[in-house]
Amino acid sequence: MANPSSNPAPKPYRRKQSNSRIVKRVLKKPKKKPQQGSWLASMVAMTVLLCSAGLIATFAWISIQFILNPEQVSWLNKLLPGWEKISDNTLERPQTLRQIQDFLNKQGQIVGQILPLKKDTTTSFLLPIFKERANCQSDCQYIVELRVYQRAENSELQSAPEEYYHLASQLAVSGPEESFVVAPIVDATDDNQGSSLPLPLSEVGRFEGSGTSSGVWFYLRGQRQQGTSAIAYGGRSARSPTAGAPFGSIAYGHIVYYNPERTHLQLMQPWTSPNGQLPQWRQVTGGDAKELVVDQTVGLEPQLRIYQVNSVKFVLNPIQLEQISLTPPALQDSDYQNALLLASNGLWTPAFEQLESLKKQRKGLLSQTAQAQMDVVYLHSQLTKTQADTSWASPSQQVLADLIDGRWEKALQVFEASPQNAQEIATLLKADGGRLWSRVEAQLRVNPNRELVQAWGALILAAKHGQERANSWLNKQSKTTTETLTYIQGLLEQLSGEVVSSKIFPTHPSQIVGAVQSIADVNPAEWLQQTRHGASLEKIDNATSLQKADTQVWYQVQVSAFHDGRRWLYYPFTNLNPPKTSTEDFFWQTLGINSDPEIQIVVWLPNGEQLTTTAFIKAVQLRDGILRLLVAADETVETLYATSINQSPPIAVTSSALEWVQQLPITLEKVYQQDESRVKAMLPRVWRALQESGQLPNGDAPDFQYIVQKLGHLPIQEIDLTGNGKPDTVLTISVEAMASLDMPNESDEERNFLTQQPTFRHDDKKRSRPRTLILSDDGQVIYTDFKRDSQQVLIAIAKLSAGPSLALFVQNARNYSLKIWSQKNQRFE
Repeated sequence: MANPSSNPAPKPYRRKQSNSRIVKRVLKKPKKKPQQGSWLASMVAMTVLLCSAGLIATFAWISIQFILNPEQVSWLNKLLPGWEKISDNTLERPQTLRQIQDFLNKQGQIVGQILPLKKDTTTSFLLPIFKERANCQSDCQYIVELRVYQRAENSELQSAPEEYYHLASQLAVSGPEESFVVAPIVDATDDNQGSSLPLPLSEVGRFEGSGTSSGVWFYLRGQRQQGTSAIAYGGRSARSPTAGAPFGSIAYGHIVYYNPERTHLQLMQPWTSPNGQLPQWRQVTGGDAKELVVDQTVGLEPQLRIYQVNSVKFVLNPIQLEQISLTPPALQDSDYQNALLLASNGLWTPAFEQLESLKKQRKGLLSQTAQAQMDVVYLHSQLTKTQADTSWASPSQQVLADLIDGRWEKALQVFEASPQNAQEIATLLKADGGRLWSRVEAQLRVNPNRELVQAWGALILAAKHGQERANSWLNKQSKTTTETLTYIQGLLEQLSGEVVSSKIFPTHPSQIVGAVQSIADVNPAEWLQQTRHGASLEKIDNATSLQKADTQVWYQVQVSAFHDGRRWLYYPFTNLNPPKTSTEDFFWQTLGINSDPEIQIVVWLPNGEQLTTTAFIKAVQLRDGILRLLVAADETVETLYATSINQSPPIAVTSSALEWVQQLPITLEKVYQQDESRVKAMLPRVWRALQESGQLPNGDAPDFQYIVQKLGHLPIQEIDLTGNGKPDTVLTISVEAMASLDMPNESDEERNFLTQQPTFRHDDKKRSRPRTLILSDDGQVIYTDFKRDSQQVLIAIAKLSAGPSLALFVQNARNYSLKIWSQKNQRFE
């Protein structure tokens, strides 16, 4: 019998596959798809793994710090709701104020005076921590840290006799670098820009009336002697002074903000102020919010840094301070950009005037950013205008203040009136570090044809580099006339000290127009006069200096206009700012009375004839823009006035000032016979003008022939007043002529109203005056006295010497004025 173990069971039969079939199966196997899904899954998995590892590491670090040094993770309380805050027992143990002080003293720190965060210091307070410098003699303590403490709310401490506090926030403080402290007084071209050594901060204070409704603002401040001046500072980084740098009390510091919602202290913004001023919260851009203004003015150069409080997405501190910058311009407008170009180069007032004009053109519609930039320019302009309006003792200071404000013409007036101070002004221009020159360049970039600016550019270059350099620059300027070049050469000669006073003030005849007024008493101390020798001028200090003949009496002339040798100036003379030195010299030369002190007093007789008498100018006075002359006149002035037409104040005018224009009058009826169409177009407009002014009853104009009948006898003058080569019509209507207008169906009330005429008071006497209506060559009314309660009357028409056209000599309630046709505005101004 066979052994079963020796005969294994037969294996199942498997048919052997042919090679060809295997090949087919391989060929039919589907291709694998690209592994994009698995790649993305791998990346996601890796990201999750890395984030998980980071979170695990973070939580591990927080756990270790929580065990070993819980103060380091106290910030978690700022992110957690009240019911989930970490227990105070696991952090620094609450302490009394005395315990806090003892603890810090043992660490070698000095506790400063606490500053309240709220009205009650028992709730929370800021505690500055100081250290003391080694080997120090004075002002040795400096701030190293700021701490915020809050009252502990532990239930077991509620019954304690003293208040307990826990540390809520702390901020390490380092002093600013030396270069940052002295940066405002450093010449940018100087090689020595200061060191990076930190300077100590010695003071912390709280701002009141800040720009936010929540939170508390503090400032850090330090002080250092720089030369003979105190420099206050704070913050962190900048540059250093040069040997010749201007001294000033520079304040420099850091702004600190405390967010009570997150109990978080944060440094916000460094600041500097060369004049020692702390930052201030002011309303600059309007609205309830205030801006932080940092004054960085050096000398007369205003420079304000203005910061707005803006929101940011940051949990611990949701606000930031952002400076209002002039770059980039908020509007893509060439005029707006030119204005900011002027402002960025220190011409704040011209820039603001241009922005104000642009805003009017846009009907007051500016974007918020553009308005903020305009407000910054306005704030600077107020400073420069105040400086320029100040009367400076030194002509060089006055010139500097005027140039900083962009008053090129006034600065030249002061320069020309101060030949004895030419060297002082030359020294000022030579010391310019570039600010004055940048103003010249900016102004000429906006308007290359400003001749007075070209003059100052030449003066600055001559003072710094010599007259040859100035002439070379002048020759490159566009559209500089030969007359301008000759004038500037005279200025350059004065700057170099080669011009004597007689050449600086070329003799020009006095050309003055004004109203004569009586004067009861003469106070010599209020007037400036010429000395007896005529070589120099001095202030009157005693009554014996005032000389007049026995037959003369004192009168004063209120000047309406005068010519300074180059142009006519008109009342009020607010821009006439004489220098502190040689004030009398300035007036006598500018008015031309050094060579021609006589002035004519003119009155009109009832028949229109003029009577004159001669007076002599003895002294000058300028107050609040009113220019007066003290004159000695013959007693016949009163007699002339008594017989003058309608008793208007006599007129004072120098012989060279003007020429009276008296065209032979012609009646409207005669003009109608010569030019019927012209009168037909004109008379209805005259009638309507009289109706609109209330001189004739309202309603439809009567028949043309009726108007000719009533107005045809009125005299007119044909004079070209607008300068277009065509005659204008001057129609004068007397009181009697108005009364003769017997209107059909006219009531007594209307008739009485027609004869009401404006009156002017003089010595308590009143008389009526004729009125004037002027029509242009095309029949438009361009001047009228026919207005209800009118306070002006046309006295005469005159041709001003060197004037552009004829002028209207108009009397108002108190004075006379000259009105000249403006081609630009198409009216008399």
